[in-house]
Amino acid sequence: MTGRDDGPTTEADDGGHDHNFDTAADGGHEHDIEAGREYARECDDSDPLADFRNRFALPDAYYMDGNSLGPVSDAAEASLQQAVDQWREQGIRGWTESDPPWFWYGERLGDELAPLVGADPDEVVVGNSTTINIHTLIGTFVDALGPDDPQGVLVNDLDFPTDHYAIQSQLRQRGLDPDEHLHLVESRDGRTIETEDVIDAMDAHDVGIVFMPSVLYRSGQLFDLETITEAAHERGILAGFDLAHSIGVVPHDLSGISVDFAVWCSYKYLNAGPGAVAGLYVNERHFGEDPALAGWWGHDKETQFELNLDFTPADDAGAWQVGTVPVFSAAPLFGALELTHDAGIEAIREKSVDLTSYLIDLVDAHLADRGVSIGTPRDPAHRGGHVALEHPEARRISEALRDHEVIVDFRPPNVIRVAPAPLYVRYEDVYDVVEIIADIIDEERYEAYEAENEVT
Repeated sequence: MTGRDDGPTTEADDGGHDHNFDTAADGGHEHDIEAGREYARECDDSDPLADFRNRFALPDAYYMDGNSLGPVSDAAEASLQQAVDQWREQGIRGWTESDPPWFWYGERLGDELAPLVGADPDEVVVGNSTTINIHTLIGTFVDALGPDDPQGVLVNDLDFPTDHYAIQSQLRQRGLDPDEHLHLVESRDGRTIETEDVIDAMDAHDVGIVFMPSVLYRSGQLFDLETITEAAHERGILAGFDLAHSIGVVPHDLSGISVDFAVWCSYKYLNAGPGAVAGLYVNERHFGEDPALAGWWGHDKETQFELNLDFTPADDAGAWQVGTVPVFSAAPLFGALELTHDAGIEAIREKSVDLTSYLIDLVDAHLADRGVSIGTPRDPAHRGGHVALEHPEARRISEALRDHEVIVDFRPPNVIRVAPAPLYVRYEDVYDVVEIIADIIDEERYEAYEAENEVT
């Protein structure tokens, strides 16, 4: 049992088991599971995005961790090299004479990102890190609440922790006890958050701001941003979102549904590199609010170098930039976005949905009886770009997968996150990964790795 020539064998060292997936039958699925590898190759042959894979340098045969860090593309590397060349050739003149000028990186990249989030260019800017952007936007909008408005912030108990750290910090700085003003929507099943529970919590607590992820980092649940925003606004509550796990793989319409603010990173599905500059969105109706973290890069650009000691914020989303744009952490995003726009976010989403559906179908057919279950919503309308595979030995299976050149990640207590990113993952890759997991479980190869209680 082998994969393509450019992938590792999945045979056991002693000759292995052939699971014969090509003959597996599950007629209830949309995908033709009975056709096995032949079907996967047919999907790849007809994939309109197939050629984009050749634009990426993949460090391993099966790179399924693009929801943590996307790989480098030729376009991203070229735009980074261009910035290095500009530094070499122009020195400080690069701030004004490079193409585009470094001075305007945040705004120019905001223009490029705006279509992906469904916003006007003035509402989007690149700058800071995701956590810094949460700090400044939550702080800004807590300050913007009226004296008689509820001061609480509504989050959920499955959030990525940095969101809570930042919000707690901003509340404390305003003399607000997080134990009293940070309200959690609790999950019913430990995997997902029900929209109706978010809405009920708006009524159950004194809430001035609701701040939710677009996609849960562990399970991959895609939230209903429109319904949450509409319900919040009906109650006089501001609605903000963390788009870290959806930007670049799920289309958004932030302005169209009147979201108040949003943040995101650029190193996952946008493939802009480790530590890439983050981005933010502020609806134009909030322009003029005082940024909670004022910094000189958020100053009005026309008068920034007058170096006045009084802060004059930009009259658009640029006001929420803080420090000088990190040129080498921003430059790759120009090239990365070229590929995203060339592919088209709608086409990316269409393939993403199909790849994750195919993965779920294969898991149901070939891994369910091996103790693997799906921890991600099966309805594509409620699913982001990755699938959570649950197994009691998830951590050790993840380690074994890496030694088979399958890059996934583990999230406690029992989740293997598999992200078949549409620009560089093939259908046959998904097929192979499921075969490899089956082999690891059948051969108990994970037993070669330390159990959790053995780790020192």
